[in-house]
Amino acid sequence: MSYESKMLEQLAMPTRKQVERALLRALVKHNGVIREFGAGEEIVGEMADACGLNERQRSAYLETVYRKENRVKKSFLWHRLLFRAADSLAKENMVSRPTQTLQLTKVREWMLTEKGFDEALKLCNIPNAKKDFLPTKSYEVQKFVKKLTEAPVYDNYEPVDKNKRITKTTRELALRTRGFRQAVIEAYSCRCAVCGLKIKSPDSITWEVQAAHIVPSGSLGKDDLCNGIALCHLHHWAFDVGWFTLLDDYKIQVSTQIYSLPLDFGKIGDYEFFRALAKKRARICLPNRGDIYPHRNAMRWHRQNIFTKND
Repeated sequence: MSYESKMLEQLAMPTRKQVERALLRALVKHNGVIREFGAGEEIVGEMADACGLNERQRSAYLETVYRKENRVKKSFLWHRLLFRAADSLAKENMVSRPTQTLQLTKVREWMLTEKGFDEALKLCNIPNAKKDFLPTKSYEVQKFVKKLTEAPVYDNYEPVDKNKRITKTTRELALRTRGFRQAVIEAYSCRCAVCGLKIKSPDSITWEVQAAHIVPSGSLGKDDLCNGIALCHLHHWAFDVGWFTLLDDYKIQVSTQIYSLPLDFGKIGDYEFFRALAKKRARICLPNRGDIYPHRNAMRWHRQNIFTKND
């Protein structure tokens, strides 16, 4: 039995399989990515709590003697166990290694793969049907996100894909759809472009904000960043049905039909939801990058095909 194995046994440390399962659950909570397990990283303590480690188990360390250099290197046993579990998951194609993720996202992180995501959902008792609506990253989806964020946008951009067909869902289509959602939500920092609402569920798994198409998918709208906007549930619905639209200067224009609504409509308690939106005529919150702002051709399509016909 090796020195490390003896330490694991003497301290009654959790098994590698137990740590692997805990890691997969943590990855869902952390939107699919976890940084490397260095000293001071929050995830190290969080994982120790999840595995029920006592203080002795958390602080135990291994000693490696380098005789030529006349020095002793100390490394925490718990950190080593975390790395071994992550390495084992990578061998099973459940996660990508930090070196792989670095090439894709320029950040050194362990990231879920689609295979690992499916396993993590089982461990978290989350129905697989919810997978498409979770903001959790996967290595395969991030490839689509990378394509979207690096795609050039031209002045004559056409937001409608005339060759697009609404077909039965395929794996590639599902990945592309999730890639669009992920890219749009990240571009707007998980915040509604209209009201600025930014909040996630108590378990940190889902964000309230949604990725909306300006030209809807049902009207053959493209899955491009410049045809997307991040909106909360309520503003997403209001935009889709034509209660408001966007002008070329990114200001909000509200339908004149709000003035014919009954007085008890369009209110949240005493707050005049739609009428307040009409008075402000505010500019939406935009991404940091100007090249991924909503394209004027997409906004014009929305004004002409959804807003005007309902105004």
